[in-house]
Amino acid sequence: MAEAIPHPATLDLIIPVTVRQATREDVARLEWDGQFAKFRNLFRRAFKEQQTGRRLMLVADYNNYPIARLFVLFNSGDHTIANGSTRAYLYSFYVMTPFRGLGIGSHMVRYAESALVERGCHFATIAVAKQNTGALRLYQRLNYTHVREDPGRWTYTDHLGRTHRVQEPCWILEKALQTL
Repeated sequence: MAEAIPHPATLDLIIPVTVRQATREDVARLEWDGQFAKFRNLFRRAFKEQQTGRRLMLVADYNNYPIARLFVLFNSGDHTIANGSTRAYLYSFYVMTPFRGLGIGSHMVRYAESALVERGCHFATIAVAKQNTGALRLYQRLNYTHVREDPGRWTYTDHLGRTHRVQEPCWILEKALQTL
């Protein structure tokens, strides 16, 4: 006689995730075991500019490992995106796949918005690829509104020295922040 297979059992886990400013040690970890090695130079540049106050790099830390990232640019060549005083641009937002849908992304955006308000910013802007409907829904739930379209053209040099030209049409969204 075969033994009965037990019924499925559910275990609810609570995991401690801390949103914080990225450290030098996080820069290499943000490559996530090679998945994002192509952005190594961008991560290093962002960290150098964080040290000078031109950018902010946030990570969601679980067990001393960054499981999500969100960067902030304070001043851009396009002052409708980031103007160095009242408007900042959120970008490079990514949550590792196994941690999606748990509220980590929403928490990170709200944390970034709080940091912007403390800095005196009145608006946050963000770009979302037109085909990324999940991210668009998230931003709309967080009260970001459509401002305009953008061709989404940018260039980067990967960790092997190759130049990549990206064209990813996107929506530009913005949110008026609650000032203190």
